[in-house]
Amino acid sequence: MTERVISSVLMQEQDQVQKPIYFVSKVLQGPEEANFQWVLSVDGSSNQQGNGACVILEGPNGLLIEQALRFTFKASNNQAEYEALIAGMLLAKEMEAQSLLAKSNSLLVKGQVTGEYQAKDPQMAAYLGYVQILKEAFVVFELVHVPRQQNARADLLAKLASSGKEGRQRMVIQEILKTP
Repeated sequence: MTERVISSVLMQEQDQVQKPIYFVSKVLQGPEEANFQWVLSVDGSSNQQGNGACVILEGPNGLLIEQALRFTFKASNNQAEYEALIAGMLLAKEMEAQSLLAKSNSLLVKGQVTGEYQAKDPQMAAYLGYVQILKEAFVVFELVHVPRQQNARADLLAKLASSGKEGRQRMVIQEILKTP
């Protein structure tokens, strides 16, 4: 059996100085992790205070990564949902997940990604195109719709990220995105 250590340091920029804010190190055991289905829960939030999103990624051996994203650009709820999905997929790819089950409470995003709906808006089409490219990184990728009440933790963290308040979460990765 082969053991691998996956480490990640996340940086936060404050006053144009980058500081490490979180460190993840996990020993992943050989072939059984390749068959593990990672679970990604995402939610986006757009309101008068700001825009943000949340990513919760669950992996093997109890690995749990939570990430809150605050946007400095305007985004609709559906754009925020796509931002969350893309951030989560990138994180899962970085963690070398092979099988990913993504959960979103956006019927529109789920429908566009699965081909049930068309992406007529150019911005939505661009997000969809990027998700289609990212899907190729996984052997198995599935996106399912979950009602908001079944996605409560992600919903709460997304609202927290969009509140505009910085530095209040000590156990959550918080990132600021300046462009879509």
